[in-house]
Formats: sequence, structure tokens, C-alpha cells
Amino acid sequence: MNQPTHQVTSQSKTLELVRSAIVAALYVVITVVLAPISYGAIQVRLSEMFNFMPLYNKRYIWAVTIGVFISNLFSQNGVVDLIVGTLSTLVVLLINVKVTANMTSMKKKMAVSTMICAVSMFTISGELTFLYDAPFFFNWLTIGIGEFIAMAIGAVIIYTVGKKIDLTK
Repeated sequence: MNQPTHQVTSQSKTLELVRSAIVAALYVVITVVLAPISYGAIQVRLSEMFNFMPLYNKRYIWAVTIGVFISNLFSQNGVVDLIVGTLSTLVVLLINVKVTANMTSMKKKMAVSTMICAVSMFTISGELTFLYDAPFFFNWLTIGIGEFIAMAIGAVIIYTVGKKIDLTK
């Protein structure tokens, strides 16, 4: 028996929303559970692995961005972190999707995205310099290295999961 088109559309939109909510929630849980290494000038925010999700489906841009926003509610840096961290994530994810759009190899997409994310940590370094008069270039280096490590570990995890589960849906 065929379901009416509006019901199928409603069900698929609900499923999309649930998938996005799961990604956002996982981002938050991993960040908060690993809080000692998720925040600050020296950080390896392992939840950044979800930055690869938009490479599979653009819908996850919002899921990850919302996850970052909620995670940054737990940050000591308050409203500045909510604004800078969240907007930085949104812009970087949009850039990653655009730059990798014509690549066919997920491994290459992940490698390029890892580099873009690591370099983009100048925004967080700038935030810490603004808030605490912290040394910009040193923080950019340490946060960038932490981002690179998190993304490299995350690439292995997300790539492996993507081989077993269709993340494009």
C-alpha cells in the first residue's frame, strides 16, 4: 500500500532532523565528557571529528554548528566563545564543503578539511588574545596542533564508520 506523498516527506524530514540531532548531541556529549582537553589554549577537542560529517551530507553543517554552540555554553569564555566559536565553525564547514565539492576521494576530502580546520584555529587564538591578552601565535600553534590531532584521529573513526554506515543519508 502506497503512503501519501506528504506523509513520506514528513517522515523523511523527521528522520533528517533526528539524524542531525544525534550528531549535535554526540558533539556535545564528547566535548563535555572530555572537558579537560576540550577547552582552552591547549586542547584536543575530539568531537571535532564531526566536522567531517558535512562532507557526507550538507545537512550536518547545521548539526555540527549547533553542537558547537551548545558545547560552548559550557566554556569559561562566555558570549564571546558562543559567537566566535560558533560562527567560525559554520564558516569553516561551508568552506570545507565548497573546497572539496569536486573531489571524489573521501580520504582526500578529509585530508584537505583537516588542514583547513587546523589553520582556521587563528579565530580561537584571536578570541583568547582578545579575552586574556594571550600570545596569539603561540596559541594558534598549540590550538592548531590540537585541532590537527583531533581531526586526524576523527578521520580514521568517521571514515571507518562511513564504510559501515551510509552517512550520506
